[in-house]
Amino acid sequence: MNKLLIIDDEDQIRKLLSRLLELEGYEVYQASDCRSGLKQAESFTPMVILCDVRLPDGSGVDLIAKLKKVSPLSEIIMLTAHGNIPDGVQAIKNGAFDYITKGDDNNKIIPLISRAMEKAAMNKRLKQLEAEVGLKYSFDSILGNSRQIKDAISLAKKVAATDIPVLLTGETGTGKEVFSQAIHVAGVRRDKSFVAINCSAFSKELLASEMFGYKAGAFTGAIKDKKGLFEEANNGTIFLDEIGEMEFDIQAKLLRIIETGEFLKIGDTKSTRVNVRIIAATNRNLQKEIEENRFREDLFYRLSVFEIHLPALRDRSDDIEILATSFIDTFAAKLGRRIDHISPEYMETLKRHGWKGNIRELRNVIERSLIVCSNESLTVDDLPIEIVQEQLEGLMDKNSTGFDMAGMESRHIARVLQYTKGNKTETARLLKIGLTTLYRKIEEYGL
Repeated sequence: MNKLLIIDDEDQIRKLLSRLLELEGYEVYQASDCRSGLKQAESFTPMVILCDVRLPDGSGVDLIAKLKKVSPLSEIIMLTAHGNIPDGVQAIKNGAFDYITKGDDNNKIIPLISRAMEKAAMNKRLKQLEAEVGLKYSFDSILGNSRQIKDAISLAKKVAATDIPVLLTGETGTGKEVFSQAIHVAGVRRDKSFVAINCSAFSKELLASEMFGYKAGAFTGAIKDKKGLFEEANNGTIFLDEIGEMEFDIQAKLLRIIETGEFLKIGDTKSTRVNVRIIAATNRNLQKEIEENRFREDLFYRLSVFEIHLPALRDRSDDIEILATSFIDTFAAKLGRRIDHISPEYMETLKRHGWKGNIRELRNVIERSLIVCSNESLTVDDLPIEIVQEQLEGLMDKNSTGFDMAGMESRHIARVLQYTKGNKTETARLLKIGLTTLYRKIEEYGL
């Protein structure tokens, strides 16, 4: 039920309003002075507060700031006497939703309260969304217990509180954009824009216009001024992904922004000033790029004031189960699936895979598994065949030496498993052994 607080020292008006609003379906509370009104607002958080301008122990206009402090999502409507416009104007300046003259008919106050309730509900929803976004992009969203990932998170948390440039290095798919968002959310610019651009996704000319914008008439088709992403990110953070792909002349413009906070839009003669935090990322070895004259050394040292290397997934294989379980939960909810069991073989196969595409590849494999899964249990049969075959071939190579019976049996079972694409029932049928026996031998030989 929508809660509403009336703060007024006149008993008759307070009771009349309470009765009227209760008939409209509101849950109404009452207070007769500033002190008791403030206490009630703090205790149950009303959505709307009706407050008199003149109260026995102070000014209702001055009370607005205190009410907003204890109940920031509430909307406040001031009750003024005899159309006291100056009081009403000052109330709005102090943060009130609106004001109304005492004695106005019900046709005015009921719609006004209804609009205030809608605004308060929107305030609450926005606060929830901000909390969800903050959690989604916080350091808590980065999963893993390995020393490598914990060290990277520790460094990122330390630099987040500063405003210096950050360079994130590591293979494609290791989570560089996730880290950049977490650094932004944990920093002083968290309430400002976070703008990301992949420098490898544009041609040189298009990248320049996207980053810096242009003036109308700068080139054919430029019919009006366009803001660039640096301007969009002003006072916030810009994330430059795959910065190693950036052309030399654009690198010079980026260096100027870092050094002076200014840049020229395409076709402009007047500099545009911005205040942005730059987080860059690359999967290239920029030192090597410098040696081969593909990256500016001065820009590198400006960007790499604080460098964080993100480990490849194969270097933190202990985290694979944590990540896989999280992705399974995410995609099960997204696809409306129910997964009650994950076979040990399924998880072991994930742990043994090389993951050249890192976390991004793991995420895609898990999503595919849930799409093809035919029941409520994930098994090796739900994995891409190339992953299963790769591991069977590896096991065959591992057991290829020697002529002992166990080795020969192990290699033969591995070949049949490869032939049946991992289908245990079909493998047992072809080998003419029981399914239980096959599972025992798979476990015995580590297949």
